[in-house]
Amino acid sequence: MIASDSDGTPFRPISLAQLLSVRHCNPHICHAGIGFAICQRLIDEYLTTRSLTSHLVVIPTTRSVKKSQETIDALRRHAREFATTSDILRSRAGPNYDPRSVTKRIHILSVQLDLCNLADVHRAAEQLVNGTVTSPANDNDAYFTSLTDVRIPRLDSVIFNAGMGGWIGLDWPKVFHNIFTKGLVQATTWPTFKAATAGHVVNPLPDVKDEKVPEMGQVFCANVFGHYLFAHKLVPLLSRSESDSSSIPPGRIIWESSIEPEWKNLSLSDFQAIKTNAAYESTKRLTDVLSLTATLPSARPFVSSYLQPAATKSNSPATTPPIIYLVHPGIVQTTLFPLNAFMFFWYRVVLYIARWLGSPWHPITGYNGAVAPVWLALQEQEALDAVNAEHVKWGSSTDWWGECRVKKTEVEG
Repeated sequence: MIASDSDGTPFRPISLAQLLSVRHCNPHICHAGIGFAICQRLIDEYLTTRSLTSHLVVIPTTRSVKKSQETIDALRRHAREFATTSDILRSRAGPNYDPRSVTKRIHILSVQLDLCNLADVHRAAEQLVNGTVTSPANDNDAYFTSLTDVRIPRLDSVIFNAGMGGWIGLDWPKVFHNIFTKGLVQATTWPTFKAATAGHVVNPLPDVKDEKVPEMGQVFCANVFGHYLFAHKLVPLLSRSESDSSSIPPGRIIWESSIEPEWKNLSLSDFQAIKTNAAYESTKRLTDVLSLTATLPSARPFVSSYLQPAATKSNSPATTPPIIYLVHPGIVQTTLFPLNAFMFFWYRVVLYIARWLGSPWHPITGYNGAVAPVWLALQEQEALDAVNAEHVKWGSSTDWWGECRVKKTEVEG
């Protein structure tokens, strides 16, 4: 996990716990989402910007062993194709370039995680902190190295992307009202036409049979609380000891929000978004609040306790806690919003029209939408500190031609 450049200078590999959005999705669909695209873009940008001897460890989480293996296989196919076809990698390595020398530096592991099952969240975190992870490879595969029972010494970044929308379709009267009163760009950037129903709850401890377990808001549990608990349990891997803090930057907790939430979406009387018809927007607004207020003086005592490993709360040596960042992917077309094939196609056309009309917030594809979270994961710590990155909501943006960039986002309130 800890590697160095060929000249001996310290190098910081990126170990990423990337949460794939797989709830209610089959593997093919999840491979078309933002989570999978983040993994793809992370591999591409890491290989083209880091040392030719450095290694990358990516740890996607899915809800089953089968989906984990399918995800590993798909990411390996992507890495192999990129290494074989990339002119940048070929020019960096010289005339004796061998794609296998590149892919053998990419290690894709996976653990299983259900964010709406809090016992499963504990188990997954325990596996990463104190257990082992395996990444099997075919013995005849010359492009990848098999890893068996690997201990994870540290995580450099965790990106909390997984979630659920709770939508059931389109509210057609609102579709036309949005377009004719706000214009196409505004209507497709901050839509209110996504139909949803209230009252979605989940049992967060389904294996507990002997006592009544209080139900939680399902969208709240999937989008906020599951991540919140998981991050706390991963703090030992994200923290840096006093001896390491001078050479290894702090870990990064990167919350992925949305461009859509407004102040009105979050009600403290409905904190778990059970009564509202905008549960997704409510939980994403809560994500904004939790992330952007983490460094405020009034919140600092509580955040410091949250980001402190349990073992260091007594007389253990001091540690450097991870830093919380906030990001959103812009407007990306995924299957998170339920549309039939016909509407899916025309919705994509409308999104492109919105971009051509001047919207900076329509990356549209998952790979374009991944530019901001990958930028936060790979950027040098000094560069992030120079722009006070933890105080900003960073968004994936594109120009008319689809060229990607990272852009600051206005947050209401």
